[in-house]
Amino acid sequence: MAAEEKVDSSPEKASCTDICVESVYPDVTGLKIYGHGKPVRLFVAGLHGDEWKDTTEILLEIKPPEKGTLALIPLVKRGKYISTLDPDYYPGMGKGILEAVESLKPQIYIELHSYSGENFEKLSGRDRMDRIGVPAYSVLKEGVLLGSVSPWIRKKYFPKEALCLSFEIQKENFRSGEFVAGILEVLKEAESREGFIEYLKKEFPEQAKKAIEDYRQFYGEI
Repeated sequence: MAAEEKVDSSPEKASCTDICVESVYPDVTGLKIYGHGKPVRLFVAGLHGDEWKDTTEILLEIKPPEKGTLALIPLVKRGKYISTLDPDYYPGMGKGILEAVESLKPQIYIELHSYSGENFEKLSGRDRMDRIGVPAYSVLKEGVLLGSVSPWIRKKYFPKEALCLSFEIQKENFRSGEFVAGILEVLKEAESREGFIEYLKKEFPEQAKKAIEDYRQFYGEI
């Protein structure tokens, strides 16, 4: 695992580009930890391909939580794209994620992905379960999609009571990124799965209902 970095203040804001990412964010792939104690939340972004261009800076702008621990991996891997549904992803490209999960044992685990507009139906279409064996994402707002993380990591590395979510933001859509940043502000202060579910039920009742039904269908009782 990349060296753990204890951080007492919020990360500096900067702009990500192909040219400057390594010089502006020299430790961008490292594990950054804010706060201490429980609950422990782990947010990861830039998991594959060029998704880091849309997601990494969102994590870098997050400030420490008021209570508990927030661990961040702002950029897991640039370059090659391997789906997180592929069983080879986490032991390979996502090895740093598994190491962080095993070390920190987070109660809340969030993956931040990005997608191109033409792939909207592939992610949110009702036939997704038939096509690839996992439920369709729920559509929140500003092109942001909500779903579960890959069953491979969910079933093997997390207890039933953990909250494990995947958010997809629309590439090159500022409002999409801005909206998910607001959701992450809620999640960084969340103390349990139940607390965030109640938030979803209040703010996005239809999407919360679908997410709960999908979870029950796929994993059993919530």
